[in-house]
Amino acid sequence: MLKGRLEDQRMLTGRGRYVSDWNLPGQAYAYFVRSDRAHAEILSIDKAPALQSPGVVAVLTGDDIASLKSLPAALPAKGRGGMELINPGRPALAQRRVRFAGDALAMVVADTAAAAQDAGERLAVEYRDRPAVVSAREALAKGAPLVHDAVPGNLVLDYESGDESKTRTAFENAARVIKLTVDISRVVANPMEPRACLAAYLAGEGMYHLYTCTQGATNMRNQLSAVLGVPPEKIRVIADEVGGGFGVRFNLYPEYCAALLAAKQLGRPVKWTGTRSEVFLADEQARDVLSHGELALDAAGRITGMRFDMLANLGAYLAPTGPFINTIGVVNCLSGVYDVQAAYARIRLTLTNTAPLAAYRGAGRPVMSYAIERLVEHAANELGVDPAQFRRKSFIPRSAFPYRIAAGYEYDSGDFSGVLDQALAAADWNGFAARKAEAAKQGRLRGRGMSTYIEATGAGFAPQDQVELRWEGEEGGLTIYAPTHNHGQGHETTFAQVVSGVIGVPMESVRLRTAGPDFYLVGNATGGSRSLLAVGSVLLLAAREMVKKGLPLAAEQLEAAEADIEFSQGSYRIKGTDRAISMQNLARSREGELDIAYANKFGATFPNGCHIAEVEIDRETGETEIASYVACDDAGHIINHQIVEGQVQGGLTQGAGQVFSELAVYDRETGQLLTGSFMDYAMPRAGLVERIQLLEHPVPTKLNPLGAKGVGEAGVTGSLPALMNAVVDALRGAGVKHFEMPATPHRVWQALQPRA
Repeated sequence: MLKGRLEDQRMLTGRGRYVSDWNLPGQAYAYFVRSDRAHAEILSIDKAPALQSPGVVAVLTGDDIASLKSLPAALPAKGRGGMELINPGRPALAQRRVRFAGDALAMVVADTAAAAQDAGERLAVEYRDRPAVVSAREALAKGAPLVHDAVPGNLVLDYESGDESKTRTAFENAARVIKLTVDISRVVANPMEPRACLAAYLAGEGMYHLYTCTQGATNMRNQLSAVLGVPPEKIRVIADEVGGGFGVRFNLYPEYCAALLAAKQLGRPVKWTGTRSEVFLADEQARDVLSHGELALDAAGRITGMRFDMLANLGAYLAPTGPFINTIGVVNCLSGVYDVQAAYARIRLTLTNTAPLAAYRGAGRPVMSYAIERLVEHAANELGVDPAQFRRKSFIPRSAFPYRIAAGYEYDSGDFSGVLDQALAAADWNGFAARKAEAAKQGRLRGRGMSTYIEATGAGFAPQDQVELRWEGEEGGLTIYAPTHNHGQGHETTFAQVVSGVIGVPMESVRLRTAGPDFYLVGNATGGSRSLLAVGSVLLLAAREMVKKGLPLAAEQLEAAEADIEFSQGSYRIKGTDRAISMQNLARSREGELDIAYANKFGATFPNGCHIAEVEIDRETGETEIASYVACDDAGHIINHQIVEGQVQGGLTQGAGQVFSELAVYDRETGQLLTGSFMDYAMPRAGLVERIQLLEHPVPTKLNPLGAKGVGEAGVTGSLPALMNAVVDALRGAGVKHFEMPATPHRVWQALQPRA
């Protein structure tokens, strides 16, 4: 019986190899000089003091990297009236202007990391300051400072989805309209491993090698190809362990491009290891969407229409996935779990003098879930009705699947009422009034919140997912080569379960490799909760093909007709006899003949669930405690329950972190990041989310052979609105009419103080 995950022993004993553990002969070290202001013209950069420092090899500025193209950003959709996305471009090092505090404007390369930093601090930069803007609302205001001269009004896209005319009619005919504006606050992802890279150029082969933290080699390789101007086949992205991803390790970063160019020019590898301060300043950030939502209701209290007007702050430059996440990534679940065909959303994408914004766990879906479920809960309160029954009245019935929403996307399957019923029972929904009364006796405010969320798993950008299964080593081990990277999700274990379940080899003999210098695969990166349903399904089919491939080989080995051979429990056997050969022994005796390469692609499906939270607030201190949490999720068919529970718990904690503590704050006047360290930015800690009940309500999908829907982002998509609804409900009992994240003790305490 397998205890824990296959990767756990290696990880817990410190034998994992991260980017900073890679070293190459003759490597130099890089240090990036970053802008200390949010918006300014670069008048001059004096390299001389840095070049004269001991051990310095080179100093590169924006003028020195002119051969590199802009980092890519695109969107397979147009905006209102056919508007095209405006991409002003992003150089690997700032040219002529810096546009956010932390913008890299020079790279110093030296024989040691310390020498590079010492020299970088001697670089003399002369600026001419320009006014900065840090919020989407201010960026769109008349006369606002332009982040890029090529982007009029700081608006890169005015996007819409759904049927505006039909929705307008629904609101005109509504018996009642409910409105709510919510702010989905900006956060910093903060993976455990700061960004780093080791760049090398193999001149004899014309090959670039990049060792880095990545969620998938193929995606980063394609983005590098666009910047370097070479075919993807000339690039290898290499990674063993990656200390967290959450979406912000999905894309290429400018530092990687500069390091690769330097490695080619200098003829030696260049290594860079970022600091935690650089994570705060220059990593992609997330969320930062202001949403005004409205519900149209009929006389019976059923939802007949929805519309949203959103402002998304994309930062100073377009990250490769930034526009996608904040358009398609939001509206692919435009109407949530509700049977509402009159739905419409307008999303304006703006630039500001802040760090670029892109994917973060949920990649747009938590934004839509938060906007919808906060609005729906608010509507139930305004009507004075039970929030659960208010939702149930408008659910898409199970008999309606497959169901096409107003935005055009098709939900494949679901049982929203069944999920709700299971969650209500586990949460003792009807006993809440007694618990609230008991809390009041102790001077505490108790609140309850719900979300009935749905999200789309990632369809992926690559045309297919390629995998290989190779028998390697004298012990008959099987190596899986796959494009989706493992950085905490347990792919090594789950993929081994899928494959060993077909071919019958021990899971412990299966190894996973995802990004190496010696193989090249096309496929999608880890993201959008797609790894198991997509790559896992391809592996399932590949394993079945391997069994078929082995039949003639086994027949030959056993000296029997192929029709007389059967496969069971890892062995080929002559039917009705005890003459058999295991697949491992067959592979060992027929070196390479049983290996298989296989490709296929499986698209998006729609996991969903019901989360119910109860919180208690101490009136005197503003401290909020999660009193209970029930999560009932439909993730389709589940392969490994332990990993699913871990994924949901992690997502819940990230959602709770944003609700109760996390907030990236920029000064409105200077554009400086005011929360640039853990002294100012509070991350969730162990024990924040306790008393959890995790329930399963699987409705397997027919869109992939595993029947899996994905679960990696379910926790955060459900918890953001559920927890915030609970906080708002508790505060409502004390007369607080409106409250926004984060619910820190100080902000909650302030909200509870009497108003003059």
